[in-house]
Amino acid sequence: MKNKNPLEVCLRDSLEQYLIDLNGMDPTNMYDMVIHRIELPLLQVTMELAQNNQSRAAVMLGLTRNTLRKKLIAHKLLNNS
Repeated sequence: MKNKNPLEVCLRDSLEQYLIDLNGMDPTNMYDMVIHRIELPLLQVTMELAQNNQSRAAVMLGLTRNTLRKKLIAHKLLNNS
């Protein structure tokens, strides 16, 4: 594969190491685990870039503000009040 995206290479390397670390055991819930682990830094970086403006961050991410808010709460980046 030519012109690999560095993010894809990093993710692939991390997944391969994860599977090695399982020592032959079958993984479970890999999809949810990967999405959750990727989503946290994505939200953190985007919120920093948007200076904690949820409306601006939602536009950057292509999400509704409501969806972003739910994700921020789920990742404990925003309290539920």
